[in-house]
Amino acid sequence: MTGIEYETITKLIEDQQIRFVDLWFTDITGVVKSVTIPASKFPTAIERGAHFDGSSLDGFARVAESDMVLIPDLRTFTLLPWDQMRTAKVICSVYTPQGEPFIGDPRTVLIKALKQAEQMGFTFKIGMELEFFLFNTDERRQALIHQPHDQASYFDMSTDQAQLIRREMLATLDQLAIAVDSTHSEIGNGQHEVDLHYSDALTSADNVLTARIALKTVAQQHHLHCTFMPRPSASLPGSGMHTHQTLHDLKTGRNVFYDPNHEYGLSEIGRYFLAGQLSHARAMCAILAPLVNSYRRLGMSVEAPVHVTWAHVNRAALIRVPSVTAGMEEHTRLELRCPDPSSNPYLGAAVMLMAGLDGIRQRMALPDALEESLMMHSPRRRQVETLPNSLREALDALELDDVIMAALGGYISERYVAAKRQEYEEYKQQVTAWELERYLNRF
Repeated sequence: MTGIEYETITKLIEDQQIRFVDLWFTDITGVVKSVTIPASKFPTAIERGAHFDGSSLDGFARVAESDMVLIPDLRTFTLLPWDQMRTAKVICSVYTPQGEPFIGDPRTVLIKALKQAEQMGFTFKIGMELEFFLFNTDERRQALIHQPHDQASYFDMSTDQAQLIRREMLATLDQLAIAVDSTHSEIGNGQHEVDLHYSDALTSADNVLTARIALKTVAQQHHLHCTFMPRPSASLPGSGMHTHQTLHDLKTGRNVFYDPNHEYGLSEIGRYFLAGQLSHARAMCAILAPLVNSYRRLGMSVEAPVHVTWAHVNRAALIRVPSVTAGMEEHTRLELRCPDPSSNPYLGAAVMLMAGLDGIRQRMALPDALEESLMMHSPRRRQVETLPNSLREALDALELDDVIMAALGGYISERYVAAKRQEYEEYKQQVTAWELERYLNRF
């Protein structure tokens, strides 16, 4: 932290009459946690950090490691526009009392991965397409799943109210210093998409974390329920978080994925990176599609990928190389289509990066693009790997993948797998409404 940053923040607190500061961080599942301090205590938090007890957080720390310190990243300091008590938020990394980055902090995992990329001469940039549903609520503010807020479909104008709410969401994100490229209605009734602006991976992950809170808050103010659940109803399509990715030269900033002489405009480094992500795709799904419900979307919903393939125009592919207009070749990128918006953005970005870097290190051969949709052909005609069809299968793949497990680190990978195995076991024990309707009176 520089003196200029310190002076800027303290002056902002005074000028904006900020009374409280929320210190945000996440557990391993990506759920936002918060510690609130009076604004008068924030200079001390900047200088020394803020101590908290992390022993009770999901998969976060053992009792012996309960004392943790939150170190604010001042670049993420913004006033919360919806809070009448003049409250600001700042996203923090977690440290030990000895001043070391805590190995169980997802944000630290991403920072560590980004440093590995820098050692290879690269910076990593990503941009997310955040999809979500808005549902009406009852008098108890419970979501009415069978009552989407509007009846619009893909790029429809929607109702006047839905349009106004989306614009209010964009205005709120703008107040939070989160740039948005566009927003529109998605395929499902009540489904929307907000495309966050491309940025360095850490900023993008911070923005996803903040945007999910902001969009839910705006919806609540209109007596609506905003959900990033991958597929809240069998009658509706799933919500994804397609992620666009590029590597850039650390010194020049040049997009190293672009090669004008390649059929797809993709450089050798870009092809290695792509091959690495295909190689580790099944294991990455445990992080990028982290819920039991995620597999109601993958392979089952509109435009959700099934097979481990890449293509240029085939939207059934796991990874696309989108077209770029003439003169915009520096926008050459890879679009990964398996992530959904329930994933932890820090762990997600870390495993995507480390999978791609492994492809570069190993100089992995890229299989041929598969432009035709596999839905029109028998899978037996080609030996094409498929994505996991359940959380259990994804966790099995994760535990067998040394690269992705190492990207998470031993501390997080052990606790993450244990937490998700428990989640899957609890799911298996449930008796569903479908079973009751089908069997209760028949047998």
